[in-house]
Amino acid sequence: MGAIHALLGFAGWTLLMVLLVFSYRGFRLLTGTPINAWPRGSRPANESAFAIRAGDAHANCVENLVVFGVIVLSAQVLGRLDAIAPFAVWVLYARIGQSVAHLIGTNQFLVLIRATFWAAQLALMLRMLWQLFA
Repeated sequence: MGAIHALLGFAGWTLLMVLLVFSYRGFRLLTGTPINAWPRGSRPANESAFAIRAGDAHANCVENLVVFGVIVLSAQVLGRLDAIAPFAVWVLYARIGQSVAHLIGTNQFLVLIRATFWAAQLALMLRMLWQLFA
């Protein structure tokens, strides 16, 4: 898998995370929850723990997609995709691992796993930047 495919995979995964949130809210809407029950910046008191985690996992994806996208697209413009390709796919795998750990729960072990996957993504993206500047 090349860097562009990894970026597309990351974008697809981000869309999957928002679809989880959208599906949950759509179900709640169909079962009587008012459409304005989710004001921006706050969470209803009766929001399920899974829905909160799904929203947070989606937000994490969006935050990192921007940075990853800039690195990959810059490599494309510079004609240096080959320099980052070995690392890009691992960013995607670490992102998926982080999201899955986030969705499963928030016990101490899962938070450690999630943080480890996030640290791996940061290290890989820093390495990709290094490769582009080298």
